[in-house]
Amino acid sequence: MRKPLLGLAAAGLGGAVWGHFEAGWVRFRSLEVVLDRLPGELDGLRIVHLSDFHLGFPSRGERAVHRAVRWTAAREPDLVAITGDLLSRPGAEPRLRMLLDLLPGSFAVLGNHDYAMSHDPFSKPSAVADLGETTVLFDDARTVELRGRKVQIAGVDPRSYRFGRSRPASLVDPEADLRILLCHFPHVVDRLPPGAFGLVLAGHFYAGQIALPYGGGKIRFAHLRWTYTEGLYRRPGAVLHVSPGLGTTFVPFRFFARPEATELTLRSGS
Repeated sequence: MRKPLLGLAAAGLGGAVWGHFEAGWVRFRSLEVVLDRLPGELDGLRIVHLSDFHLGFPSRGERAVHRAVRWTAAREPDLVAITGDLLSRPGAEPRLRMLLDLLPGSFAVLGNHDYAMSHDPFSKPSAVADLGETTVLFDDARTVELRGRKVQIAGVDPRSYRFGRSRPASLVDPEADLRILLCHFPHVVDRLPPGAFGLVLAGHFYAGQIALPYGGGKIRFAHLRWTYTEGLYRRPGAVLHVSPGLGTTFVPFRFFARPEATELTLRSGS
């Protein structure tokens, strides 16, 4: 009887050690994203997408965030987009500001954990509206010029989304050559009329955080029934990229769901 129990204990300890390690084992990925009607001047535009920092939660995820921010700064992309759940505890706000100082001109939205709208008992309200040179969007938008073309970046407030009040299509700038929507929640893409936005960036699901691979994919225990959990999806409303995120929530582990910083290179589909 003792041997099976010792075996289970060893397996549990090994799993905890691996999960702790993987939480900080950040992946740096580059993907090409084909967009219809993308102007030639914007072909090759590079966007780094980061999400779900969860600073303040004790985890090696914070190491992943620091490495991802430094990598992003070194890449010098055309645009940096951050899609929510920046803080788990308000005490980590100075660290967040220090990191975002390395990414001037970036754009961000907040997520449900920033307002402690979750089942996570460790999450505390930590929403920040002013992050210096990082523009935080609350159901509003900015239009900037990149490579001589107008690019609109719109953002969804997680509170209005959760209560069914957000109307991101109403933010559309018809003069923009490319429209990008930032929303913490991926399923916003199914609420968009075709053509409103070319690209939607979201997070929220951590690639499942705790996952088990099998022949046809992964069982994502944290989000068993959701459709959009990580990577690229081409939907009628837009092309969607869901970031696996960088931090952790509930437990300080990841299993087969590595944290990731993603560089998206846009390509014209026509």
